[in-house]
Amino acid sequence: MLATLAVAPPLRLAVLRNAVPPHAPPQAGCSTCGAAVALRAPWPALGPAARCGRCGGRVGAPPATVEFAVLAAAAVLVLLGPPLAELAAVAWWLGWAVPLCFVDVAVHRLPDRFTWPAAAGVWALLGLAALTGSGEGSWVRAGLGGLGLGLFFAATTLLLGARGFGLGDAKLALGVGALLAWYGWPVLVAGLLLALGFAALVSLALLLTRRARWSSHVPFGPFLVLGTVAALLLAAR
Repeated sequence: MLATLAVAPPLRLAVLRNAVPPHAPPQAGCSTCGAAVALRAPWPALGPAARCGRCGGRVGAPPATVEFAVLAAAAVLVLLGPPLAELAAVAWWLGWAVPLCFVDVAVHRLPDRFTWPAAAGVWALLGLAALTGSGEGSWVRAGLGGLGLGLFFAATTLLLGARGFGLGDAKLALGVGALLAWYGWPVLVAGLLLALGFAALVSLALLLTRRARWSSHVPFGPFLVLGTVAALLLAAR
């Protein structure tokens, strides 16, 4: 499982590049001294220490967090197990979901360059699973689930404005809904309820500790990812 940590540096780089405000150019390196950060020399900036090799300032996501998320994602895949095509769809989605969570926490946005490929890959791989008879899911149900959940999130944005979910959440939901609905409508409902429950608990904790106010915006993307993973694990039992 430790071999999976090899994907952590590219994910750290993706977080660093995209954790910027909307319409801002990608971040090229250390925000303190301007030193460039790239995969050709990933350490220590893209390693668990997350420190600039020139000035020692912190770079990107907090130390060891991406590595922990990668190991957790690998553990999820092990617990889910075969069929292979279904597992490939979950692995593809997790590969985009991990950096998405860190970007959403940092700047409250879910970039299209992550959400669209995540959804497209899930739909394609589940289609392959359906064609090969891998698993017992339905691609039609998965497609309807993805579209339905995406439209649900988009509708809250149009109807409630800033009090609703963002369009980034709606785009993330296209892949989430398909992945959950593949395993059945109860799994889709469970994933959404778990995500809302996790968000409510964390929001309440932030309010009680006075780390947030009623008007504060709490990014929902990480909770949607967490609720999806929890529902998939429950469905696999």
